[in-house]
Amino acid sequence: MLFDEWEPVYEAILDDFGYERAADERARDRLAALVGDADPPGVDDVRLSGSVAICGAGPTLSDELDVARRADSVIAASTAADVCLDAGIGVDCMVTDLDKNPDTARALSESGIPVAAHAHGDNVPELERYVPTFVLDSVLPTTQAAPAPPVSNPGGFTDGDRAAFLADACGADRLVFPGWSFDDPSVSAEKARKLRWAERLLHWLEERRGERFDVLDGRRDRIDRPWGAE
Repeated sequence: MLFDEWEPVYEAILDDFGYERAADERARDRLAALVGDADPPGVDDVRLSGSVAICGAGPTLSDELDVARRADSVIAASTAADVCLDAGIGVDCMVTDLDKNPDTARALSESGIPVAAHAHGDNVPELERYVPTFVLDSVLPTTQAAPAPPVSNPGGFTDGDRAAFLADACGADRLVFPGWSFDDPSVSAEKARKLRWAERLLHWLEERRGERFDVLDGRRDRIDRPWGAE
């Protein structure tokens, strides 16, 4: 995805949450500096084909692991990586902003598994604390602001929908979604708003791909698109 396509969506997210673009850019640049002495992979270095399971960290994941087992590849969002690994399911990429399970991200990087480490305005301390402890050749640095090599922006906002956009950019033929719950009553009000955005972005992505994601069945008529993109 070109940043020109993503930027109107990004601006709508900034406006909705009151985030500062400059803060995201500072985080992006700090992440670039942290990985700058290595040769981190980019989106073009991670190639996926066939079906890709986009494993969300929702409470239903443990009951839906067969979906991941049947997929050709698995991209795990945040703590979904732990659930998959504990069940003996290999993870081909982890997407994280390092707010929950950095030890898992570190272990995967040590095994040569790409870890899409995401920089945003309020996670610079986590980036500085954890990224230097990873095998940097396995860290795929991402941003939601304008890309600045080696930091890329495949699209997406939350760990989960960012994983879906990454799979799309890496050539996935079909996306499946175990462990997703847009209506999880246990999450905070802010997290619920983020899930609302994840829903919007997945709807946009499925239209871009000419695909229908089962996770959106029964929900499409209620999904708005506040950035006005077609």
